[in-house]
Amino acid sequence: MLNVRSISHSYSTKSVFKNVSFSVSNGEIVGLVGENGAGKSTLLKTLATLTNPVEGEIMLHDQPYHQQKKDIRKKIGFVPQDIALWEEFTVEENMIFFEKLSWVTKNKEDLKQICQDMNLDKWNEPVKSLSGGMKRKLNLAISLIHDPQVLLLDEPTAGIDLKSRKEIGSYLYKKAKNENKLIIYTSHDMDEIITLCDRVYCLGKDPFYEQLLEKAEKELIVL
Repeated sequence: MLNVRSISHSYSTKSVFKNVSFSVSNGEIVGLVGENGAGKSTLLKTLATLTNPVEGEIMLHDQPYHQQKKDIRKKIGFVPQDIALWEEFTVEENMIFFEKLSWVTKNKEDLKQICQDMNLDKWNEPVKSLSGGMKRKLNLAISLIHDPQVLLLDEPTAGIDLKSRKEIGSYLYKKAKNENKLIIYTSHDMDEIITLCDRVYCLGKDPFYEQLLEKAEKELIVL
């Protein structure tokens, strides 16, 4: 379980979010919504140990972030908004490259299987020739090389076709429900959020999200 207790974050004198508390259990997919600038990306980076809160505490399976950051990082897979791939490399070369940076050792067949599981079958194709959907899948596949317990996904389906969005959504659902992964997910596609997520957290009170999710009978919790 991930427990977030009264965390706040600011840049210089500007507050990004304040006194945020929530929890997520293994096997859950939780949506994170809010207007642009609400701090969604900053919150995910904080949960990914890439930045520190100015106040509060975060614990993963009773391990405090501030004391065991190195160990906690090994349990987290983070997918940022921006696609971070080697364009001149093939899918295979990208997976092998990032495996070398990982905390685990995986052979080529294991790496290929991760890609095949999400219908990424362009193993020998250079990344620059891939569609946006395929690039998003590869970005996600790289985050899964070390088999993390927690997946933090910042707009993982932004700008891609409906087929790829549905394939990624189906894959993530199986990861959560069949492998007990804990997933926190941001998206501007509210149909995707409503379909995929067990419940939704909103950074800041926003009538738009409240009305939309109430109509869809999806639980919304304002942070």
